[in-house]
Amino acid sequence: FARMFVQVCLYFYCKCLWRCLKFVVRKLTGQCELQRICYNTKPGAARTMKIEASLKGSKSKRLQTSVNVHPDAIEKTIDDIIELKRINPDRNPQLGVSLQACLLQIVGYRNLIAEVEKLRREPYDSENPQHEEMLLKLWKCLKPNSPLKARISKQWCEIGFQGDDPKTDFRGMGLLGLYNLVYFAEWDTEVAQQVLCDSLHPKYREITKKELSHLSKAEWEKKKFDKAIGYSFAIVGINITDLAYNLLVSGALKTHFYNVAPEAPTLTHFQQTFCYLMHEFHKFWIDEDPLDIMEFNRVREKFYKRILKQLQNPEMALCPHFAASESLINM
Repeated sequence: FARMFVQVCLYFYCKCLWRCLKFVVRKLTGQCELQRICYNTKPGAARTMKIEASLKGSKSKRLQTSVNVHPDAIEKTIDDIIELKRINPDRNPQLGVSLQACLLQIVGYRNLIAEVEKLRREPYDSENPQHEEMLLKLWKCLKPNSPLKARISKQWCEIGFQGDDPKTDFRGMGLLGLYNLVYFAEWDTEVAQQVLCDSLHPKYREITKKELSHLSKAEWEKKKFDKAIGYSFAIVGINITDLAYNLLVSGALKTHFYNVAPEAPTLTHFQQTFCYLMHEFHKFWIDEDPLDIMEFNRVREKFYKRILKQLQNPEMALCPHFAASESLINM
């Protein structure tokens, strides 16, 4: 109880002290916190995240709710902020432009989460022609020279599904998994086909002396001839979709999106990020050189932590390597 009491007192003390400091700085500089951020921080994640924190931490309810407005109401919201902060718009013409860009990113990120969540919750329906068309497009993009003999076929295992009917593998991520796989196969076809090829034809793995010392003769004989250290392309794609989804919902991807999307991040930005993660995970998997597929969760967790660490840098942008995203990154 004493520790909790001290923590509560410390919280309110720091909060009051912070507000007093903000008041003093405003009097000394003649600028509110929003002005100081916009004028002293370059555009991108650093600025937008500071603006977002400032608005959410404000004692004014109007400022707190400004990060949740509809995109069509952003201009009016900025006018309200300028009026509430008693800022002369004629003397600060750039402030409105900067705030608008930040709010578009903040509101857009929230809307993107809602859009992605909607796709994740929508189950694959084999009776829906659009769903079936997307699934067949995935096959055609990945295996253009191998016609699919039947809708339900063991051929699906060739691109990394678990059984004869891929619809059962989309349960975890719903349509989101299919959307991402199709985008990867359609817009980054060469890399997607290469990753698929590598996953089907893993390299022969030599057993090191260190590993040999920990293996019994029977285990050594099994590992010596075990070449199945690849992975199921489609299943891993759905798993990486889950990884990208968690990064998005946790807010970790704000750094990336606020740096690459000049305004509101879209579903296309998310899909391009998925492509980047697929490409990077494939390289990471090869570098880790796991014994077999049973190490997938360990490798995935290690990869996830590495991406999280990269995203802690406010200047970080997970720049996709493929041409489909170059026009967006260069804006």
